[in-house]
Amino acid sequence: MDKNAKIDFLKKLPMFVSLNEMELSQLADCAQFRTAPRYHFVFVPDEAAEHLYFLVKGRVKTGTFSSEGREIIKELIAPETLFGDLALAGEQMRSEFAQSLHDGAEYLAIKLVDFQKLMQDNQRLVFACMHHISQRLQRVEERLANLVVKDARERIIEFLLETATREGRRVGFETLVKHHLTQQEIASLTGTSRQTVTSVFNELKRSNLIYFNRNSILIRDVDKLA
Repeated sequence: MDKNAKIDFLKKLPMFVSLNEMELSQLADCAQFRTAPRYHFVFVPDEAAEHLYFLVKGRVKTGTFSSEGREIIKELIAPETLFGDLALAGEQMRSEFAQSLHDGAEYLAIKLVDFQKLMQDNQRLVFACMHHISQRLQRVEERLANLVVKDARERIIEFLLETATREGRRVGFETLVKHHLTQQEIASLTGTSRQTVTSVFNELKRSNLIYFNRNSILIRDVDKLA
């Protein structure tokens, strides 16, 4: 990825709308283009939090491991999204992991110290970073609230609806979602078990609300599923 391509990519990100051409050029000079094969860890817990990452292509999941070694997925990262962002909030050692999914990933890595130098000269960038962190905290709070007030079936259906809204492609009245997630990963995202995900999916399939295979989910009617 050459410098011009980096600048074109960075221009797309809402966080950088306040940067002028010179600042974008400086940021592109600091950005290292990297690739990760499928299921590669970009970073792991207890690693020094020295970089910010911007996903160019592919999918990345972030999460933690329980004391028993069980994976807990916090977020699925889509292209044109910042991850590793807790470094902006003062994290010195990683508390999470970030791992590429089925298709691998392409991303830009920017040293935190270089990014902070740019923030010193641009107050609007500081506000944009604060807004990003506040949105992240809001998503975490909403997820915690869902774990308390919604049962497993409701959380799984909510995952389907959110994924359809974010990544679905309309085909008539139906919505096709291609995801490459295992049922265990969906369980980790929704705070349920793989057996529960399988049971709910089969129930929805019998009710003709969804059809699914290994790589995709077809939602027959989003309104009826909701």
